[in-house]
Amino acid sequence: MRYSLADYFGFGVALEHFNLDYRVKLEIMQENYLAKWLNNELTEVELEEFKNSDEYATYQRIKEVSGRLEAPDFDTEQALMAVKNRQALKETKVVQLHPFKKFLKVAAAVAVLITGSYFYLNSLDEKVSTQYAESKEVVLPDNSKIVLNADSEIVYDKKNWDNERSIVLSGEAFFKVAKGKRFTVTTETGTVAVLGTQFNVEQRDGFFEVTCYEGLVSVVFNGKETRLPAGESLVAIDGVLTAIPSPETTTPSWISKESSFQSIPLRYVLSEFERQHNVTVSVKDIDVNQLYTGTFSNTDTELALKSISVPSRIKFKFEGNKVLFYAEDTP
Repeated sequence: MRYSLADYFGFGVALEHFNLDYRVKLEIMQENYLAKWLNNELTEVELEEFKNSDEYATYQRIKEVSGRLEAPDFDTEQALMAVKNRQALKETKVVQLHPFKKFLKVAAAVAVLITGSYFYLNSLDEKVSTQYAESKEVVLPDNSKIVLNADSEIVYDKKNWDNERSIVLSGEAFFKVAKGKRFTVTTETGTVAVLGTQFNVEQRDGFFEVTCYEGLVSVVFNGKETRLPAGESLVAIDGVLTAIPSPETTTPSWISKESSFQSIPLRYVLSEFERQHNVTVSVKDIDVNQLYTGTFSNTDTELALKSISVPSRIKFKFEGNKVLFYAEDTP
């Protein structure tokens, strides 16, 4: 991999901030070998000697990660001209380039190690996400299970799960926690603490819902803790707690490829329809804050449209992947 002048300038700055541990290692290691290795310029003898060093395995792994990074486009000739102009204005002597090349190679090696280490360490977190009209099951290290609904994401520390039993959720997921296992689900709106139970958490823009289906969950919302036994839900719309009927099922309806709502503003229903069917929804002359109670299919788009429009007394036009909902009396 070759490095542009832009890379070298960035590497020179990064070198100033490099930590002491890497400085010590780099002083021990032969600088020319490291730079030549990064540019694939080592002879067979030099390469064999380098591979026998204690640091080789670490540098090789970092190089693999760094190789996937893309540097921004840079006009080398224009940058070089600017440097020359600044030198002329300051009336300083011209320094030979060859000694500077050696420094730049070492700086490049250091910066690659810094950047590679950063991305390598941050890759330790496990991230799982779904797209529109997609669901996905995840098995955690303790055999607890998570089913992600459409357009959702979880992040957790897989390698350190025994010490950090924490899930960060964006979207909606159903949790089946292994007996005797404890962990925490964190969202932008609230936090749920559990022990060997089954529950569902949904956190969307302006909407937060936690439903316990088995066991007991503890929900912290707006700094206040609420304990939910099986069959109870906590719902907050636009930051305000809202009472809804208790669920009559043992799992959330979306697990069975349906979406059910009890007195929920229509705008959230339409957003869920959009996610489940991967379509673009627009509205005209309808009240999206009217409450909707009902169920629509997550697999049959035509049936879902009728299930939404009939009880809401609205009409729709469906073309391609776009749907327009409009009032019955709209011309």
